[in-house]
Amino acid sequence: MGNICGKLTVYFEEPFWIGIFEQFCDGKLSAAKVTFGAGPKDYEIFDFILKHYYSLCFSPAVAASVKESKNNPKRRQREVKKQLQNTGIGTKSQQALKLQQEQNKQERKVKSRKQKAAEAERMFELKQQKKKAKHKGH
Repeated sequence: MGNICGKLTVYFEEPFWIGIFEQFCDGKLSAAKVTFGAGPKDYEIFDFILKHYYSLCFSPAVAASVKESKNNPKRRQREVKKQLQNTGIGTKSQQALKLQQEQNKQERKVKSRKQKAAEAERMFELKQQKKKAKHKGH
């Protein structure tokens, strides 16, 4: 197993606070989206990570590259400031979440199609039974 790296971005999207968990593993990125509700505190987010991280449903992996960073404190401070200015999530994360959304959409379509077919079959059988019942008794 290669290098694994994780990232959490929390931002405000009217009317809730949203958290995007990004997971980089072997040059691939997968993401999960969590709605926190009203403004979460740092300790609430940390508690959520400890209790629910392994139950998150991550999207399918998308090819991405992870940049290795050096420990220059001024550069790190500038990057943090730049990330705070940049609202929203990265495009790779958006692609991963969109892919997951599309897969869920396809699964819903297949499931609803099967339900409709089963309901139509049930209604057909019911009509056939009624038709036979009419002809049996004279």
